[in-house]
Amino acid sequence: MTEPNDIRGGRPAWAPPVLRGDRLEAGLRTLELDVRRRLDGLLQGNHLGLVPGPGSEPGEARPYQPGDDVRRMDWAVTARTTTPHIRETVADRELETWVVADLSPSLDFGTAACEKRDLVVCAVAAVAHLTGGGGNRIGALISNGDTTVRVPPRGGLGHARNLVRKVAQTPRAAEGTRGDLARLVDQLRRPPRRRGLVVVVSDFLGPTTWERPLRALSARHDLVAVEVLDPRDVDLPDVGTIVLADPETGRQREVNASALLRKEFAAAAHAHRGEVARAVRQAGAGHLVLRTDSDWIADLVRFAVARKRGWSGAAS
Repeated sequence: MTEPNDIRGGRPAWAPPVLRGDRLEAGLRTLELDVRRRLDGLLQGNHLGLVPGPGSEPGEARPYQPGDDVRRMDWAVTARTTTPHIRETVADRELETWVVADLSPSLDFGTAACEKRDLVVCAVAAVAHLTGGGGNRIGALISNGDTTVRVPPRGGLGHARNLVRKVAQTPRAAEGTRGDLARLVDQLRRPPRRRGLVVVVSDFLGPTTWERPLRALSARHDLVAVEVLDPRDVDLPDVGTIVLADPETGRQREVNASALLRKEFAAAAHAHRGEVARAVRQAGAGHLVLRTDSDWIADLVRFAVARKRGWSGAAS
C-alpha cells in the first residue's frame, strides 16, 4: 500500500486523479490503471468475495460455525446428523449490478485530496471493475439533484468505461438544488428486477428518508452503501470567523468557530453519522466509508476482504 505521506506533484500518491475539464480523459485513464493495478486478482471470478452476498442457488452443507447466518440453517441435514449444519449457496452465474450515484450539490465539495464527487466516480469505477466479466452487467442511476440519467445494464469493458465517463461528466447542479436520495433509491424498485447487487454512493447528509426504500430493496437485492465524507463534514477548523453554506438550499451563515461551536458541530456530526450507520445496518446493507483525506482503494480493499471472510464463515 502507498504510504499517506508519499507525495507526487503536491498531492498524496493515493489521491484520485483530476477528473474535470481538459484533464478528464487523462484522469479517467489513470483511474482505470490505478484500479486495475491495485485490485486485479483480488476478487475476480468470485462473487462471494465482492459484496453481492452468498448467491441464491443451493450448494453444499457444512457444520455450523459461530457467526454464521442462522437463516441458512439446513434443518434436514441437522436432524439427520444431530449436528447443526448450514447450507452454503452458490452465486448466480450472471450478476446484475445497479449503482445509484448521488452527485447533488453537497458532493461538489472537498477540502483534502479531492472533492467528494471525485470519490463517487472512483467508487463507480471500482464497482464496475470488481463486478465485470463472466456475462455480468452493470447499470446506473445518476442524479445531480436536478436531472436523473438512467444507464441500462450491459456487459463489456466498453460499456463500463462509458458508464464511469458518464458519471464523471455529469454537470454540476445550480446552487440551491436539493437532492432527493430517497426518490432515487425508490426508482430501482419499479419495475422489479432480477436479484442482484445495488450499490448506493452518497454522502447521506440530511434526513434519513432514504431508509425505508433502502430496506425495501434489501428484500430482493444485496446492498452496499458507500458513504463519502470530507473532514469538514465532521469537524470545523479553528480559523475564527467563517461562512457556512448549505449548497442544497443556498443558505449562508457567518459564524465564529469558537471552541464551543466546534464541539457542538462535532457532536451533531457524530450523531448523524451514527444514525446513518444504524439505518444502513438495519437495511441489511454493507457500509463502506470513503474519505477525501484517506486512501480510498485501501479502504475499499479492507471492506471487500472483510465481506469475503464474513460470507465464507470466518470472523469479519
